[in-house]
Amino acid sequence: QVQLVESGGGLVQAGGALRLSCAASGRTSISYGMGWFRQAPGKEREFVAAMSWSGSLYYANSVKGRFTISRDNAKNTVYLQMNSLKAEDTAVYYCGAKGASSYYHLAYQYEYWGQGTQVTVSS
Repeated sequence: QVQLVESGGGLVQAGGALRLSCAASGRTSISYGMGWFRQAPGKEREFVAAMSWSGSLYYANSVKGRFTISRDNAKNTVYLQMNSLKAEDTAVYYCGAKGASSYYHLAYQYEYWGQGTQVTVSS
């Protein structure tokens, strides 16, 4: 089992920045790929960014050039640096962990999820 806890969400003005954190505990000795997804009210959960266990990076087109995913293995923590935020980035952001090394953009492939953290961007 892996437990994930997100933090760092909040209210920010358009053009601002936030850094989300996802702290993992439990069976972190296993190499998991980590992903960030978001879900706005009335919409499906959508892929934002992911990092494979080997360090390959994947981004949704809507956030490329603005968001950066990174991880600190010593702290078992994954980060999502979000710059140049837009109103349409408003959502609950979730981090997930998956063992298989493919299809990082598909939410159903993830085995573990955090509880989510709210990001609200005011225009």
